[in-house]
Amino acid sequence: MEEQDNDLVLSLGANTHKCSLKTNQTESTPCWSGAMSSGPEVVIVPVLFGLIFLLGMVGNTLVLVVLGRLRPGGRPSRSATNIFILNLSIADFSFLLFCVPFQATIYSLPEWIFGAFFCKWVHYLAMATMLVSIFTLVAMSVDRYIAVVHAKRSSCIRSKRNAALGVGIIWLLSLLIAIPVAQHQALVSGHQQAPNSSFCWEHWTDGSTAKQTYKVTILVVGYLLPLALITCCYAKVGERAVSRVQTVEKGILRLLTAQTVLLVVAVFLLSWLPHHIITMWAEFGQFPLNNISFTFRIISHCLAYGNSCINPIIYAFLSENFRKACRQVFTCKFFLPPVPAEKLVRIRMENFSTTHSTTNV
Repeated sequence: MEEQDNDLVLSLGANTHKCSLKTNQTESTPCWSGAMSSGPEVVIVPVLFGLIFLLGMVGNTLVLVVLGRLRPGGRPSRSATNIFILNLSIADFSFLLFCVPFQATIYSLPEWIFGAFFCKWVHYLAMATMLVSIFTLVAMSVDRYIAVVHAKRSSCIRSKRNAALGVGIIWLLSLLIAIPVAQHQALVSGHQQAPNSSFCWEHWTDGSTAKQTYKVTILVVGYLLPLALITCCYAKVGERAVSRVQTVEKGILRLLTAQTVLLVVAVFLLSWLPHHIITMWAEFGQFPLNNISFTFRIISHCLAYGNSCINPIIYAFLSENFRKACRQVFTCKFFLPPVPAEKLVRIRMENFSTTHSTTNV
């Protein structure tokens, strides 16, 4: 019963930030007692999520429009890099679509109102698209590693066919890994603290061991391993890029490369770290439900969603080629002003593909 209470209070969002996990104790505050309160988070959180949703949708839609636009010669651009960026935007777009609106209602409403079908499939698709986004980031880092470190053999490895095959494998693995979410996500009603309300939470009938195993698997496969691969790939890319330039420019380029690599790793690290901390804390400890932990949970949501907003900026808009394509698609001269020609070092860094944002549009 205590495990179900834990799931309940973690699924209620804003409604349980003043509750105790041990609801079976007489001295504990009933979890439902905070559910009917209308604090400022009922308005602030949906507004904040709405801004993140709008920014992410606009950014990813812009990437989809630019990459999907035909070239002047009549052929669409489908390089390996563009295929990965296109897939990343689709995944981020879908993740925001299936996460943000529904999570906002959890913070605003006292119960789940979308029925049993959406309870399963919204959470399943959210997990699947999250994994697709993360796996695509790994694939893009490997793609940059091959392009720079193994440049002589990169033309045959980094083909459009292999990129499309990689995207297919990414989606297949993500959909398979997310199956337990659909199996164990259920619409539950009749809880002792809220007998007339329905909630959407994970219900693992096989016991806590299976649930903990799955959560640890997601941590390793969806965070620790991707973080290690992204860090290693871009560290090698930066090292090789610096070794190719003349001594006069090496100091400046080394600084720019280090900043770029640190930005890539830091964004991924910080975006998902709070989410996994809360997940592990709730599974292997007792996650406290108070104002501080409530704020921490909101921050974790914002950072996770913000990763899907900032990806278009890091992976597309920092590329000179992508900015040129934007100016071709959107003819307004004031949109995305051209980079001054005197910034030679930065352009040379892009030519060496030291960042994953290079696109051959």
